Amino acid sequence: MLNPSIATFLITLINVVLLFVVLRALLFKPVTKFMAERSRKIEESLAGAERETAQARQLLEQYQGQLKKADEEAEAIIKDARENAGREAERIIAEGKDQAERMIAAARDQINSERQAAQSLFKAEAAALVVAAAGRLLMRELNQEDMRRLAAGLLTEVSAGEF
Repeated sequence: MLNPSIATFLITLINVVLLFVVLRALLFKPVTKFMAERSRKIEESLAGAERETAQARQLLEQYQGQLKKADEEAEAIIKDARENAGREAERIIAEGKDQAERMIAAARDQINSERQAAQSLFKAEAAALVVAAAGRLLMRELNQEDMRRLAAGLLTEVSAGEF
């Protein structure tokens, strides 16, 4: 019925081959290059986020160690204050009681202020690291309001002990 000639077949074959070569040069290679570059950027972002998370965990462990050390020092200060208060009470009962109460109050105030200072520093640095890591993960810039809201939420969680 329909007999395509060899010439028509060859022309069609040449057209298909030329179309393939042109599409490959103009479309396939640039798209492949774009996708490879995008994959590389995503992998770099993920690696950066993992590094930031590891740094945040390391800082958290460091601050927890510092808080533990501060608690141990606080216990030592309280123990020393009680021993001093006992010796003073044996020597002069009235004066010893008064002095012991002042030393214990001063030690507790000092411990509380040191603990609060350490916690404030930890909260600020942890919030900054988390906001930076979150910004990298989200691949967008955070405006001041976003940063303030994220930092406030993190500080609230850390203060409540949910972190």
